[in-house]
Order: sequence, then C-alpha cells, then structure tokens
Amino acid sequence: MAPALSRTLGPSSVAALRPSPSRGLPLAALLPQGKRSSSARGVRWEAGRGRLVGARCASAVAEKTAGEEEEAAGEKFEYQAEVSRLMDLIVHSLYSHKEVFLRELVSNASDALDKLRFLSVTDSSVLADGGELEIRIKPDPDAGTITITDSGIGMTKDELKDCLGTIAQSGTSKFLKALKENKELGADNGLIGQFGVGFYSAFLVAEKVVVSTKSPKTDKQYIWEAEANSSSYVIREETDPEKMLTRGTQITLFLREDDKYEFADPARIQGLVKNYSQFVSFPIFTWQEKSRTVEVEEEESKEGEETAEGEKEEKKKTITEKYWDWELANETKPIWMRNPKEVEETEYNEFYKKAFNEFLDPLAHAHFTTEGEVEFRSVLYIPGMAPLSNEEIMNPKTKNIRLYVKRVFISDDFDGELFPRYLSFVKGVVDSNDLPLNVSREILQESRIVRIMRKRLVRKTFDMIQDIADKDNKEDYKKFGESFGKFMKLGCIEDSGNQKRLAPLLRFYSSKNETDLISLDQYVENMPETQKAIYYIATDSLQSAKTAPFLEKLLQKDIEVLYLIEPIDEVAIQNLQTYKEKKFVDISKEDLELGDEDEDKEETKQEYTLLCDWIKQQLGDKVAKVQISKRLSSSPCVLVSGKFGWSANMERLMKAQTLGDTSSLEFMRGRRIFEINPDHPIVKDLSAACKNEPDSTEAKRAVELLYETALISSGYTPESPAELGGKIYEMMTIALGGRWGRSGAEEAETNVDGDSSEGVVPEVIEPSEVRTENENDPWRD
Repeated sequence: MAPALSRTLGPSSVAALRPSPSRGLPLAALLPQGKRSSSARGVRWEAGRGRLVGARCASAVAEKTAGEEEEAAGEKFEYQAEVSRLMDLIVHSLYSHKEVFLRELVSNASDALDKLRFLSVTDSSVLADGGELEIRIKPDPDAGTITITDSGIGMTKDELKDCLGTIAQSGTSKFLKALKENKELGADNGLIGQFGVGFYSAFLVAEKVVVSTKSPKTDKQYIWEAEANSSSYVIREETDPEKMLTRGTQITLFLREDDKYEFADPARIQGLVKNYSQFVSFPIFTWQEKSRTVEVEEEESKEGEETAEGEKEEKKKTITEKYWDWELANETKPIWMRNPKEVEETEYNEFYKKAFNEFLDPLAHAHFTTEGEVEFRSVLYIPGMAPLSNEEIMNPKTKNIRLYVKRVFISDDFDGELFPRYLSFVKGVVDSNDLPLNVSREILQESRIVRIMRKRLVRKTFDMIQDIADKDNKEDYKKFGESFGKFMKLGCIEDSGNQKRLAPLLRFYSSKNETDLISLDQYVENMPETQKAIYYIATDSLQSAKTAPFLEKLLQKDIEVLYLIEPIDEVAIQNLQTYKEKKFVDISKEDLELGDEDEDKEETKQEYTLLCDWIKQQLGDKVAKVQISKRLSSSPCVLVSGKFGWSANMERLMKAQTLGDTSSLEFMRGRRIFEINPDHPIVKDLSAACKNEPDSTEAKRAVELLYETALISSGYTPESPAELGGKIYEMMTIALGGRWGRSGAEEAETNVDGDSSEGVVPEVIEPSEVRTENENDPWRD
C-alpha cells in the first residue's frame, strides 16, 4: 500500500509540510511552549480535510554534529490517502460479485444483535422496550430502495463517527477485544466482523446510504448519510417522530439505476438471504408478495321474477387476492451446530434435501467436530445417485461443499482446496471460526490450516465410505459402486498417499464371480497358498473377458482372474502395483509364470523350434518372436504384448483419444509375441507343412490367416479388416466347394480368385439336391 500512497503524496507535498530550514530555528522552537517536550516523539502533520487515515509509520533521520554524542531527533509523518480513491478501491476492487453486499450488511446486523445479547447478561435494561431480536429486509421496487432493520445494540453519535466514519475500523473487533480484556467472552462466540470494510460494500449497488440508529446508551437517535462518490458524510439528529426507532439500526440503500431492477426485486432478495445468510442465528424476515383465496358475497337478482326493493339473492364466490407480508427466510437450522447424538436420521436426510435440492436420501452421512490446532464443524453426505450431467463428473468445481464462517456462507467455488477431484461427488457443509480468508471473505487462502482441514475431511470421507462397505446390507455399497466406483479408481491414480485407503474400496468381476463384484480382500482370501500374484485381464466388456484365450490354462488350474472391464480399471491397477504384498500380473503380457515348468515342455519347445522360426519368417516384422504358449489349452494361438508396452486394451483406448498423440502410438505400442499351442490340430498340420513342404502357398496363407485371427481374439484391431474378410471368404469357398452337389459346369464358371469379367451379372444357383439326414454333414450340430 505504501507505494500507492507515496504517489498520492508527492515530494512537493512533503516539502510543503516540512518546516523551512532557512529560518535557522530548531524544531522545538517551532512548537508551542506546552508541546515542546513531545518533539522527540515526532510531529503529527495534518493536511486537507477528511484526507487522513489512521495508519502511522515513523521514519527517523539521524544527523550527527561535530562534538555531539547524542543523535538528533527525527521527524515523524503520517501516511496520507485520497479518501475518495480509497473508497473506490474498497467498493470496486475487493469484491467479485455485487450481491455480497447483502451478506455483509446482514452479518453486521447479526453482530449488532449478538453484542446486545452479550451486554444483556450483565445489564438487562438494554433489552427494555426493544422487541424481539430479529432482522427485517424490505425491498421497494417502486422507490428503488432496500431497507435493512435490526433490533440490535445501535450506535451513539461518537460510535457512528468511529465505526462508519473510519475506514477499516472494525467495531466488532474492538468489542471482542474489550470483552477479552474483561474476561467476559465465551469460547463459542457468534460475532462475524473482522476487517471493518463490510459496511462499505453497500456502495456496490447504492448511490446513497442512510443509516438511522438508536442506542440504549442515549435517548437520541442519529442519522448517518453518505453518497458513493463523496469523501465526506453527514451526521444529524432524527427529529421526525414517525421515524423514531425503539432500539437498533435501520439502513436504507438508494440503489443505482443499473441495479434497481435486480436488487429491488423481493424474490431476488429472498434468494440471496437463503444463499448467504440462511443459517444466521437470528430470524431474518423479508417483505414478500403473497396470495390467498377468500370468499366474497356476490349479489344477483332472480331471473324471471320481480323482486322487491332490497330483496336480492346472496351468492358466494372464491377469488385470489394478493397482499404483502413478512416471511421468514432462514427457517432451516444449522444442524452441524448440534450434538450428533441429539440429531435423528430423518433430520439429517431432511437437511440434506433442503440444503442441496436433492430428492433422494443420502447413502451415508458423517457429522463431526474437529478440535485442537484447527477447529471446525462439518456434516458430509454421500449422495444417493451420481450426477445426471456428465459435465459434473470429475469436476473439481461442483459447488458441493459449502463453506461457512460462523454460520455465514462464504463460498462454494473451490478448485481442490478442501477436497481432491476424485471426491468431488461428496456434499456437505464446513463451518469454522478461524479460516484464513482474504478481506473480501470470498477467497480461501492457501495455508497450513487449509491443508490440515483437507486431510481431516478426506479421512472422514473414507471412514464414511468404509462404513457403507462394512454394512450387512450389500445393496447400499452396490449402489455406491455403480455411481461412484470410477471415482475411487481415479483416486488410485491421482492420490498415491491414500492408495492404502482406496484399494480396499475397489470392486471387480472375476472368473469365479461373473455376476457379483468382489473386493481385493476377497480375492486374496480365496487365493491358494502356492499362488504368488493377483492375475487380471483388461478388456472392453465382461463377455470379451470371459471368452479371452488368455484364460484357458488359468481356468484349468482353478486360478481366479480379475476382469477389468472399465476404461479406468487398468490404469488404476497399474498405479497400485501391489496389494498386501501380492503383485498384479496382466495375463495378456509375456513371461506369464504359472509355476508348472517341467522337462516335457522343454522337449516340446525344442521339437517346435523349427516351426516357430518358419512362422516368424512368414510374419516378418509383424511380431517380435514366435514361441510355445504356457497359457493356451483349446485355442491354436494367441498374440501377447511385451512386458513394458501397452496391452491390447490400452492400445485400443489410446487410439480412441480425441486429442491423443498419434506419434507416441508406435513408441508405446510395444512388441507383439505370437504364441502357439502345440497340442492343437492346426498347429500340428502347420508343423508337418513346415517340415515337408515349407514353400506351400496354402500353408503360408494359413499362417497369415491364423495371425490375423489371433489379432482379433487377443483384443487387437486388424490393420485391414476388409482384407481379412476376403481371406476368410476365400477359405470358406475352398472348404465349401461342391459340398452340397454343385455341378461341375457351375463350378467351372465360378471364379475362385475373384477375377470375373466386368459387366457379368451373378446368377443365383438353386441347390441341385438336398442331403438326407442319414448322410454325414460336418456343418450340422
């Protein structure tokens, strides 16, 4: 602030204030006789009217003269400030939204009521003839005004000058200081004010502010009046008997032209009170238009009959009439301020629905108070269902956590300060008396206190979720998993510090539980003693996982395999790496160890070495190597990925990224290894072809088709699906040729190679004969 003020108070101004050295008089000589003794402490200079602030800073300049041992006294000056400029900064630079003016003024009214309540403990006369402790807000759309009235402590003339006439002078802070000195302040006070600038937020929307106040300390009522662009104010005594107050303060805001239509609207005022001041401890009434049905008498003459004078038939009808009346705006009570043992389950659910506009009961709640280094109260909820909008999922700015300071709403716009992104679905309120806020009370400053709060809130959330998982009714956690299971998996990726808390909350399908989700704890409990790892496979669906060829040998050995069927599953497991000292192993990658190595398999490897080399020669760079498989029992072959590259599932996901880096696909794809099953008839036939006729065209085409079929069955995408389809059609043509009695002439006309001349219309051939049931048909079941 000093640089800004120094520009206001230029060198010429300082020179004008400084005594002229040309007169040759000492500084003490320039002062009146009675004040010379104070010259050592500095001189207070005043310049201009209404242009000083209360800050004081001393700057001593020591000058030594020859032969003198004592330092000469320095001159002290007070900072000066342009009051109109300072007001402009407070009004236009402190607050992000105009609507906070009502929060600040209602908070001031609440403090005035709290002060009165404190003083009434020792002096009950301050409550005499003042009515109930309440706040009333009356907008007037026609006049363009808002009137806020409280029945609090009020102010005297001197207090008006001290509190409203001095910028950044907090009356609440002075009151608290006085109570502390007298040891009259309890541990749980409800006073809100801190900075002494909240009142001036009224000028965000008002061009003129009139304050009428009456204190129990005096019989007189005073009016404080100021305009937005003025550096001065007026205080006068109220003389109109009709405007006299019994006790308290009445603030009238004369709204600007641009703000009249918005903030003079009673519905808008009602909404702001419910948003910012819903849990203020005193009742807040707003002036609202209401409607009611009434019955009125309707006079009608009987038709077709002459009636005597005054003889009429009376009928009643119902009409709707509008009227204005006071309406309580803060009827919802702050449930977090109560003892958790005294709050019923239905009260928690009702508060949740009202506070967050929900229609379903929450799955769980946690009500707790934290004391010690950081003190705050909180109520947290797990919603009954996930957000309907995809934009709200994984959004750190969901406005689900509402921050209060002494029951006054501060903000719900956080970017991960109180909760990490993966817990953004949690809803609740946090109320603290000592949060580090900036002056506008809108921004939560980063500090050690905030980090401690975040840690404790996250821990309570984990405890709440674990309680749902431990319930006997498993349906609740099933609902939680369906709605928020992905959030827990995201936490395993983003929050390495809480992985031990997150891992037990994960749920997956498995080869032994295809209908019910199981936890990692259940998997480990079901493991045989000889099993050293947790096996998993990542695919795009449950059906794909169940039919994957990688499972064949593991299912024979009764080894359970986790099915990771959601896109985030594989990344989450890779970030966990281990669980209870058991490593996670992807069965679709190379070097799968099942603990069944024996000499017979070594002999099989040697026997089929020639076939592996021949197949590798046919496939070339498409595969890194060809080897005998340990994981196949019924399939002829499978394509596995390298240990350090992407799996087939991860490769598919990365290709689908809208903004993915295609240049990294080749680098991260990893090598592909072609594994064959030596016990399968196709592999045995190819082994014979390799030994007897290695140059056979049919054998080479069979290898190509076998590789591309393995691509699909292993979860990869073939580079040319149409080319693969053509090869399959060709093989089918060879296999089906003449099987159902096609004539030789028709067979000759069929071009197997697909080189038919252009313009020839294909002819539909009817089957010449039908096979009987007694004949052997390999295509029949």
